[in-house]
Amino acid sequence: MDNDLIRVVIADDEDGMRMILRKMIAKAEGFTLCAEATNGPELLELVEKYRPQVCFLDVEMPGMTGLECAKAIQDTDPQTILVFATAHDDYMAQAFEVYAFDYMVKPFHMERVMKTLERIKEVRLKKEEKPAEPVHVMKRTGAPGGRLMLHHKEGVNFINQADILLVQRENRSTVLYATQGRRFETSEALGDVEARLDPQIFFRCHKSYIINLNVIDSITPYGRWTYVVHLAGTTQDALITHEKYEELEKLFG
Repeated sequence: MDNDLIRVVIADDEDGMRMILRKMIAKAEGFTLCAEATNGPELLELVEKYRPQVCFLDVEMPGMTGLECAKAIQDTDPQTILVFATAHDDYMAQAFEVYAFDYMVKPFHMERVMKTLERIKEVRLKKEEKPAEPVHVMKRTGAPGGRLMLHHKEGVNFINQADILLVQRENRSTVLYATQGRRFETSEALGDVEARLDPQIFFRCHKSYIINLNVIDSITPYGRWTYVVHLAGTTQDALITHEKYEELEKLFG
C-alpha cells in the first residue's frame, strides 16, 4: 500500500451506498480504500487493523451505531477524519459533538463527495507540510506551573510543566508531547492528568486534547464546527471546538 495515499475505510450496511463511495474514492486522486464494513463492530476491527486517516460511516448500522463507533475511534486516534454519510438528518448535531469533519445526507450529488474529499486532502497536506519550529512564542502567563510526576508501566517521569506542549488521547492512552521532541505515555485518564496541570498554562480545548497556551502558533478551520490548533515546537496539532475557540478568544482578549 502506498504510504503517500490517504487511507480510507467505509462503513455502511447498504451495498449501493458502499459502491457509490467506493467509486468516488477511486476517482479522487490521493486516496486509497483499505476496506469496507457492513456493521459497527466490523468497522472498529478494520480501524484497528488499517489505522485509516478517514472513515466514511453511516449513523444507523447493525451492532453499533455510527455515533458509538465515532466515540471509540476518537479514543484511538482523535485526528481520524470522520465523515457521516446517512439518510437521517436528525443526527447532525450529535455527529458534530463527536467532531465529525462533515455530515452528508443521502441522496447527495457526486460533487458533494468529491468536494469533501478535496477538503480532506487540503487539511492533510497542510498538516504534513507544517515544520517543527523552536519555541519562540510570547508568553501569556508568568511563572511555570512546577513539575508533574507521571506514572507509567516502566516507572515514573518528572516533567517540568512549562516543557509540556500538548496532552492528548492516543491509542486508548494519554500521551504528553514535550520540548526537545520528548514523548511520554501513561495509562492515566486525560481528566486525571488535567487535574494536576496548572490551569493558568493549560487549556482543555477538546475532549481529547489539552494544550499549552504559551505555545499556540495559529488556528485554522478543520470541519464545520471545529478548528486545528498549530503549536510551536512540535509537528503535533490539536483540535478545538467552536465553543472552546470562543472561550480561548476571551482568555486572550
